[in-house]
Amino acid sequence: MGTDKRRGGRKTAVTKSSRGKPMRITRVECIPVTTPLAKPLVIATTNIDRVHSIVLKIFTDEGIVGFADSGDTSPFYHGETQDSIAGIIATCIAPRILIGEDPTKIEKIVGLMDLLVRDNNHAKSMVDAALHDIKGKMLSTPVYQLLGGKTVDSVGLGYVLMAGPPEKLVPDAKQALAKGFQLIKLKISPDYEGAIRCVLGMREALGDGVRLMMDANGMWNYDQAYQALRRMERANLELIEQPLPYWDIDGMARLRQRVGTQIYADESARELHHLKEIIDKQAADGLFFKTQKAGGLLKSQRWLTMARLSGMAVMCGCMPGSGLEAGPAAHLLVADQWASQFVQENCGPLSVHDVFESDGKLQNEVALTGPRYHNGRMYAPEGPGLGIELNEEFIAAHISPGFTARVVTAKG
Repeated sequence: MGTDKRRGGRKTAVTKSSRGKPMRITRVECIPVTTPLAKPLVIATTNIDRVHSIVLKIFTDEGIVGFADSGDTSPFYHGETQDSIAGIIATCIAPRILIGEDPTKIEKIVGLMDLLVRDNNHAKSMVDAALHDIKGKMLSTPVYQLLGGKTVDSVGLGYVLMAGPPEKLVPDAKQALAKGFQLIKLKISPDYEGAIRCVLGMREALGDGVRLMMDANGMWNYDQAYQALRRMERANLELIEQPLPYWDIDGMARLRQRVGTQIYADESARELHHLKEIIDKQAADGLFFKTQKAGGLLKSQRWLTMARLSGMAVMCGCMPGSGLEAGPAAHLLVADQWASQFVQENCGPLSVHDVFESDGKLQNEVALTGPRYHNGRMYAPEGPGLGIELNEEFIAAHISPGFTARVVTAKG
C-alpha cells in the first residue's frame, strides 16, 4: 500500500473487494480542548471567552482516521458539556456500537445510536461527521459527494453581531455588509428595553435597505415577545428567531397569528417530531438547524426533507468553533438543494478569530484547514472526506484544564 498526501500521509485505503473483508473501527478517542477566542461572544444567556470542545477521532484497521469537533459545548442550548459528550461516547456509543463495526455503515450506526441513546444529539453528530470523514477518505472523495454532489459552489451568509448597544455594533455591521454578507443578525442582551433600543437604533443607522433580524434565544415570555415585536414594527425586521422558550410551541403559534414579523424556530426545532408539531400547529415561518442539533449529517438530510415538504425556509447556524466544527455543515449546505437557496450563517471559525474572511488556512485553533469564506460566501473544503487537517500541536497544548482524553479500544 502506498501513501496519499490527500489523506495526510496515511496509507491508502484497501477496499473490501481487494482485501476480502470490510473495514473495522478499532479505536475511539475523545480529546477535550479549550480554544481562546479573539473577542468574547456576548448573548442573552452567557458570555463566552473560550470554546470548550471535544475533538473526536475514530480509527480503523486500514489506517484511515475520521475526525470531528463539537465546537463550543452548551448546557443551555443542547444540555451537553465536554463531560457528557465524552462520557456518552466513551461509555456507550464506542464500546456498544462503534468498536468492531464497519464505519461505512452510517445509516446502521445512526439508527443504533438513536435506539440505545436518548437525546445527546451533539455527541451523535460528532460520530456521524467522523464516519462521513472516514467514508470520504476511503473513496477519495469530498463528503459533499456522499450527500448528492454540489448544488452550488458556495452559499451566501449572514453576519452575527453579539449583544451590545448600537453605537458599538454599527461599525462591524457596516464592515460585514461591505465584505458581502447579505444579512445582519442581532443577539439580544438580558436588558429587555436595551434589546428593543438596539434594534431600532441599528435600523436607523443602517438604513431601510439592509436585511436585519434578531435572535432572542427563547428568553422572552409571550407578553414580552408580543410587546417587543409591536414596538419594533418600524424596524421592519426580516425575522425573529426563537422569541419564546423552546417548549412553548403553542405560544409560538399564537404569537405568529398576532404579529407581522416572520418567526423562525431554533431551540424548539430539534427532533423530527418537534418539526412535525411546529408544522402541524403553524408555529413558525421558517426553521433554524444545526448539524449538532439534528444529530449529524444523515439526520440533517431528513430534517431538511421535512422543511422542503412544508415549504419552510431554513437557515443553518453553528456552534462557535474551528474549521473542523464548520466542515460538516459546509459540505451539507453546498450539496442540499433546498438549503442552498437561503442565506446561512455557518461561520464558526470567523467568530473564533474575529475576522470577516478566511482563505481556509487556519492557525491557533483545532484545525489547520477549513471552509473558505470570501465576499460573504462560504465554500466547502475540497479533498477526501471533510478535507480538513488537524492542528495536532495546538490540540496537545490546549487540553482543557482538569480533563484528560478518553480512549476506547477493541478488547483482546
